[in-house]
Amino acid sequence: MPLDDRDYMKRSPVSERRSWNPRGAEWFTQNPVLVLVALNIAFFLATSIQASLKGTLGLVPVLFPARFWTLITSMFIHADIWHIFFNMLALWVFGSTLTRLISPNKFLLVYFIGGIIGNLLFLLLNIGQPVLIIGASGAVYAIAGALVVMVPNMRINFWGIIPMPLWVYVIIFLVLLSVPPFVNIGIAWQAHIGGLITGLVAGYIFKKSGGRYYYR
Repeated sequence: MPLDDRDYMKRSPVSERRSWNPRGAEWFTQNPVLVLVALNIAFFLATSIQASLKGTLGLVPVLFPARFWTLITSMFIHADIWHIFFNMLALWVFGSTLTRLISPNKFLLVYFIGGIIGNLLFLLLNIGQPVLIIGASGAVYAIAGALVVMVPNMRINFWGIIPMPLWVYVIIFLVLLSVPPFVNIGIAWQAHIGGLITGLVAGYIFKKSGGRYYYR
């Protein structure tokens, strides 16, 4: 028998093309805060170039039955530079902390469920109205709500100079300033409250699951 016919002398054919295994989904779940910030910025740039996209992707109660996707897309649209700046700053600060305490997948669930429930509450209280709601505030409030239940005494510096525990910040700046008569005109406080309540419930569930959370 010729040597090259023997099994141990045979070689598997070498592939002429390297296989490529995309890992985008895995990268997304391992870096959720960074990806969400990048997506929001990308949408902001798109709507800055094409302003009509705000109306197309934003949530309008009277148009919702025919444009149900806006329940999610509206979470990535912002009115101006300050709107997206403060939302992304809060997302980065609170989100980066929460992802250290729970898995990235759970973080994403809190974010999207909080944003969706916030939008649904706005819809419920504004049925048939021709008003536009945009922004990630409901989702961000959900992240803050979960965090305040899990680590209520975490120290933060408001504006970088005023130290306070997280629970004080949430009560004063997220709750009191998100409900009438303290809320500014044009702010979708319903979405804020819906997101915050979702986060509080999620934080309670995580805490009751047996985990102890410490953050310094």
